[in-house]
Amino acid sequence: MTASTTQANTSTPDITMSKEELNNWFDERFEERSRQIEANRTPSMSIIATKGTMDWAYPPFILASTAAALGWDVSMFFTFYGLGLLKKDLDLAVSPLGNPAMPMKMPFGPQWLQDINMKIPNAIMGNLPGFEAMATAMMKKTTENKGIASIEELRSLCLEADVKMIACQMTIDMFGYKQDEFMDEVQDWVGAASFLPTAQKSDVTLFI
Repeated sequence: MTASTTQANTSTPDITMSKEELNNWFDERFEERSRQIEANRTPSMSIIATKGTMDWAYPPFILASTAAALGWDVSMFFTFYGLGLLKKDLDLAVSPLGNPAMPMKMPFGPQWLQDINMKIPNAIMGNLPGFEAMATAMMKKTTENKGIASIEELRSLCLEADVKMIACQMTIDMFGYKQDEFMDEVQDWVGAASFLPTAQKSDVTLFI
């Protein structure tokens, strides 16, 4: 086969081609076009955030900000207790009660003290006044010491990267919230039926 014929086979089919050659030409063109479409396509991710405590606020915002930094199209749907993460003023707490996997370590003091993982029974945590406030303060100090961004900072990064933040209208009605309690940047106030098509079309969908 000459160079001119080879060139013709990569652009338009030759009427002298056999059926097998024509099928091969079509397959090559289809694969090439598919690769072009995939290379030019923007990946997408949908995140459904359902928790409103400080520890559970980190995963959705970290994942969303990271994906957005990679150039992904990211949508976040905040429902039930996760809706609180869209409030103008965040006052998040963390409770080790019922969360046995949470390490309890001192964020200050000598290194040997910071390395100790204190195993505190739930019965003590639940009955010790001020324990949740202490755990929250320790978590905030730990993230500060490690140079980890706060929830407010991560949320701002998401907004700067055009992450779409969507509030669950049903949750607002159920808990008696008012829309003016939430950030102005909330893109929409919809129910699950309106968000699910977005999640269905996403390359990655996470429920947190």
